[in-house]
Amino acid sequence: MKIKSILVKSIAVAAMSVTGLVVANNAGSQTAQAAIVQNDAHVVTVNYVSDNSITVYNNYENPVATGQTLASNTSWKVIKTAYDSKGHKWYDLGKNQWIRAEYVTAGYVAANNATAKSTTTVSQAPTAQTQTQTQSQAATTQTAATTSAKSYTSNATGSEASAKAWIAARESGGSYSASNGQYVGKYQLSASYLNGDYSAANQEKVADQYVQSRYGSWTAAKAFWQANGWY
Repeated sequence: MKIKSILVKSIAVAAMSVTGLVVANNAGSQTAQAAIVQNDAHVVTVNYVSDNSITVYNNYENPVATGQTLASNTSWKVIKTAYDSKGHKWYDLGKNQWIRAEYVTAGYVAANNATAKSTTTVSQAPTAQTQTQTQSQAATTQTAATTSAKSYTSNATGSEASAKAWIAARESGGSYSASNGQYVGKYQLSASYLNGDYSAANQEKVADQYVQSRYGSWTAAKAFWQANGWY
């Protein structure tokens, strides 16, 4: 589910949009209200290097650390963008895994340019560290896929099967062991969706579930991919 291109919007534009930051006038003073806004980034790269990682929280309104951290110079897909009541911007990486926007840069950023401003359009190429992690995760994925005894038969046939294969070819070249940041396998699913089971059977099953719940069909998912460069 990688993003092929991204237009980074400024905070000001997001705040002024119809779905932007809500501001209420209470007793003559303006108070920002927590709100989900129009998503202004589809991939972000961690650029905060003080501790070589940033903390993941369970939500943006009353954040509590989940115990997860994201390493510097790693890239992650963004599902939602939001502002808390103090005006801080947050990104949801999926399944309520929130990070502060101030610690990341929009898009894929090379390791030696990780501190570039978020308003800059950046390269689509993954970082060197991401490529190293990709090789390590690929080995883990291949081992899990080989040792798993589970089986699954997809009900995608005809045009659905064709659309599914089309997406797999563009996401991973059809490889179950492909990996990029938090995205794993043939369909580049978030590792959190796979719940630690990287077997081919589970990848097929979860991919079908993901597409059905989000798009209703693989043909619809393909159409979205063609229009946006991701699904």
